[in-house]
Amino acid sequence: MKLFLAEPFATKWADRDPFAEAFAISGETYRDMGDRRTSRFECDGRAFFIKTHAGVGVGEILKNLLYLRVPVLGAENEYRAIARLKSLGVDTMTAVAFGRRGSNPASEQSFLITEALEPTEPLDEYCNPQVLREMGVAERRALVKRVARIARSLHDHGVNHRDFYLCHFLLDTSPDYAGVAVSKRPIYVIDLHRVQIRRRTPRRWRHKDLAALYYSARRVGFDDRDVWCFLRAYKQQSLSKVLAEGGSFYRSVKREADHLHSKGIRKGYHE
Repeated sequence: MKLFLAEPFATKWADRDPFAEAFAISGETYRDMGDRRTSRFECDGRAFFIKTHAGVGVGEILKNLLYLRVPVLGAENEYRAIARLKSLGVDTMTAVAFGRRGSNPASEQSFLITEALEPTEPLDEYCNPQVLREMGVAERRALVKRVARIARSLHDHGVNHRDFYLCHFLLDTSPDYAGVAVSKRPIYVIDLHRVQIRRRTPRRWRHKDLAALYYSARRVGFDDRDVWCFLRAYKQQSLSKVLAEGGSFYRSVKREADHLHSKGIRKGYHE
């Protein structure tokens, strides 16, 4: 068994079964996948999110192995990913409680509680075409470079997200940052459930992350000039060198993004 409890849960659950307490928490359900549930709740006047995992079952494990994928069995992967991002200086969630128990991977129980990031807004909702126009070129480029630095920091340190869409970048919209340029506000990377951590990020997974980012950025109004600005910051090269050496890299990312677009159309995600 693994267990981590910070306040207020360290005190509240001191003489109780933390797993029973965690799984009994009721709140506003954001996602319910049967074996995995995400809910928002309040405790002592503070807002939190809890993810509970009740075991994926043998069938799900076998399906992942059949497709040569390592199955994500519970909350520990996200708990470890939070710690890794924080060690890299990338803004993300703050874990206040985590637990895992059970020796059978198919039936282990786990939970993760994080502080709610409020008020925030996903970048894909904040950055509509009108907002991007009103930002002005300098601020728009500054925001693109900020996102590129986040991506580079993750990939250069063996981390890939696997769901690297703009909806998983939360912009801090609290009154503390009223009047502060978007590019200078905290931007939190969330939804780390499927993050992979290695010594080195394979080219294939870099491309998949960047394709997801490219796909979602183009949908909200970022253009080709923003793409090249991103690549300059991501690759830390001059524009001339990016244009000379980055053509195949860009085409590979774009092909993957086009695949995501086609996949979305098949699933009815587009008009």
